[in-house]
Amino acid sequence: MTGTPLRVGLVGYGLAGSVFHAPLIAATQGLTLDTVVTSNPERQAQAQAEYPDARVAASADELWARADELDLIVVASPNKTHVPLATAALEAGLPVVVDKPVAGTAAQARALAELAEKRGLLLSVFQNRRWDNDFLTLRRLIADGELGEVYRFESRFERWRPQLKGGWRESGDPAEIGGLLYDLGSHVVDQALVLFGPVTSVYAEADVRREGARTDDDTFIALTHESGVRSHLYVSATTAQLGPRFRVLGSKAGYVKHGLDPQEAALRDGARPGASGAEWGAEPEELWGRLGAGESPVTGGGSPVPTLPGDYPAYYAAVARALHAGGPNPVTAQEAAAALDVLEAARRSAAEKVTVTL
Repeated sequence: MTGTPLRVGLVGYGLAGSVFHAPLIAATQGLTLDTVVTSNPERQAQAQAEYPDARVAASADELWARADELDLIVVASPNKTHVPLATAALEAGLPVVVDKPVAGTAAQARALAELAEKRGLLLSVFQNRRWDNDFLTLRRLIADGELGEVYRFESRFERWRPQLKGGWRESGDPAEIGGLLYDLGSHVVDQALVLFGPVTSVYAEADVRREGARTDDDTFIALTHESGVRSHLYVSATTAQLGPRFRVLGSKAGYVKHGLDPQEAALRDGARPGASGAEWGAEPEELWGRLGAGESPVTGGGSPVPTLPGDYPAYYAAVARALHAGGPNPVTAQEAAAALDVLEAARRSAAEKVTVTL
């Protein structure tokens, strides 16, 4: 990437901002982290220590006041602030990346997309799980015809967190846009749509299992795609024994993969893309999934499939290309709106105990 690096203002320095966005922005050629916005004094000190060349601001209003000094805004603040902050950035004439979910409703997402189009500005949604190692591997297997015609896609994003952590994500206030349906559900639904296309019907079960919980922490979503594929998606904080991350069944073979992509854990531990050492996003052979037919992978059925390295840096590299050279938007707000259509249908299905037709 040639040319002057694009100056990025990052709003929010909690989990999303400090673990995902700031390190990935800093590692991307063509981008530079100019300003971090957080009102929390401890997070301000953390940001200054980790990125001494970046400015720290207490309010996003400070970004709008110097919009001509910035080239991109990244919104990594709590979900309920995504729409107002993205709107303010677009109205200030700045391209925007918004963490998922981009909005609480599909209508809000489409309104943001229309505003961005009207202003001629990039609006992209950070669906980083499209660059998970297992997802990239599965996309390749499907494209190569290794599974034949896919019949059923099972995707699990499960955790064992029997005790509440607290915070807005576990709040029962609908305005917070919390709960696992909109948190982890945003990932598994987006992946299903990328793989198998539009959905015709949605059925969901959403439960509140943990003592003191106020929003869903154990949710199942069943999708019927126009293509005929059925997706069974599980998101949970109450899974004492974790199931396979993917179990994909086709006319020729099935693919089973356990374990989560290693990139989040690496970022949490302080590892950074491009640093010396092991290849970024790679996992050991013992964690590879297996491809086969007629026998369980647990008993040695099938053959191991080398897992492609995960590649979260590819998202911001694509954003940089889009802004520098007019390349494609890696994740559009219209794509995010389609996922929100499904999430809204799932919420209705679970509440009313009905199957929702889209």
